[in-house]
This record gives sequence, C-alpha cells and structure tokens, in this order.
Amino acid sequence: MSGSELASRHIGDFQVTALSDGNMAASLELLSGVDSAIAGDIQREAGITDAGNIHIHGYLIRGHGHTVLVDSGTGGLNNSGGLLQNSLAAVGVSPEDIDTVLLTHGHPDHIGGLLDAQGLPVFTQAEVYLHPLEIEHWLDDDKYQRASERAQRNFALFRRTLDAYAQRINVLGDNTVVRGITPIWLPGHTPGHTGFRIESREQSLLIWGDIVHFPHIQTAIPAVSIAFDNDPAQAEATRKKLFEQVARDNQPIAGMHLGKPGFAHLVEAKDGYRIVYLEE
Repeated sequence: MSGSELASRHIGDFQVTALSDGNMAASLELLSGVDSAIAGDIQREAGITDAGNIHIHGYLIRGHGHTVLVDSGTGGLNNSGGLLQNSLAAVGVSPEDIDTVLLTHGHPDHIGGLLDAQGLPVFTQAEVYLHPLEIEHWLDDDKYQRASERAQRNFALFRRTLDAYAQRINVLGDNTVVRGITPIWLPGHTPGHTGFRIESREQSLLIWGDIVHFPHIQTAIPAVSIAFDNDPAQAEATRKKLFEQVARDNQPIAGMHLGKPGFAHLVEAKDGYRIVYLEE
C-alpha cells in the first residue's frame, strides 16, 4: 500500500488521513431492525459485492505540533484487519512518532493494535485517552462474569491493554484533548463510546466512531442496530440524533467502518439518509 492510496483531508491547520486496517468478516444476520434480504439488497445497490464485509479504519491527525492516532485497528486479532501499521508506514509515520492516541471505545477492532505480539505497548511515546465510562464498563467484574466466552476475551484484552499503558492512561472530559480536537460522547454502542470533532480555521470534521457498521444500511434505515451494541435502544437514539445534526449542518464525517475513502457527507433520502463519500 502506498501513501497515495490513503485518502487525506485538510481541516484548517490539520491533515487527517484515513488509515485502512483492512476488513473483517461479519454477517447481515448480526443486524436487527431489518430483514436480511432487504439489507442485502441495499448493499448490492451500493455496489458492495461482499454484503457482510466490514471495513476498518483508524485516523491519523497531524497539526499544531501533534501526531494523533484515533483507534488502532485489530492488530491482526481474529484473523481480521491488522494493516494499520502498514498504512502508517505508507505515510512515513512510525509508532514512536505518535504522541497521542484517542480511543473511541474498547472493542478489539479499535484497541487490538495497541499491543504487540508480546503484549507490550506499540505506541511507546503516546498518551492514551478514553472516556471514563469506558474504563468503568470494561473493569466491571459483574459484567465480565455475565458475559459470553467471546465477550470475556474482549474484557481480558481491554484489561491487558489498560495495564500495559497504565502510566499513560488519561480520561476524556468535555475539554479539548489537543487544541482543535474535542471529544463528543456518543453512548449506546458502548457506555463510553466517543467521537472526536476536529476544528480549525472555520473548517471541521467529525470522527464518529462506530455510529454505523454497515454505512449504507444503517443510514438508509437508522433504526437498524447491530449485535455489538451494548445498549441497542440508546445506540439507536444516539444515531438518529446525530444523523439529524450531521445532515442539517452538512458536517463532513469520518468513521471507523465507513468504506473507502473514509470521509463522507450524510444527505436526507426517503425515510432515512444516504451516505455520500468524499473523494479528493
């Protein structure tokens, strides 16, 4: 992969690059609120040949003296993704160059790239930020005991990662993390699920994390939730409110499971919305 294959956008003084981590196999059966056949039709109409495939992005933000990574991809866990380091290298950035890691939430396809094969920190110079409710959720022993075996592995990964970065973990509040980057609490997918708004010189971009996993389906039918949602009702309410704001304000967006190039607008269409990707 070359750097020219990765989409970047200038937001005032910032350069934001969509870092492909590759794909993960999923199934439309994970969705609720839509018939799988209808969901498949939406995917095909959007030109997606592998209807259950989910793309994974991280985002690199450079500006104001900072090199910031938003989410780290899977690290190759579960035989999915794992290409984020290649994407960083393609734009000439090494793990040691990252001074700040912003986490949208604690699922494996977002934190899996934080540890190497020996369980040691990959981003040795970075301060790591995440929502306090996210930490509370993944450290809750009652939730861990009630979780499925698969989910317990997710809890264990989060805890190992938190321990490895223990001296550099910071909790997000309402204030800017670095000048021009503000966290936006978007609960439902997980309790501390967070987006990040980048603003500079009257331009802005919202990285909305996992508001959608199947962008074409969930924008067309905003009531559609996915089995990964911790609180589907809250996730739906957050999604609908955010869709309305983003479409009304013509807010450029980025998201961890948008397709390439990783940047888009949302426009109203029928009873829902339509995602329109932004090309360079």
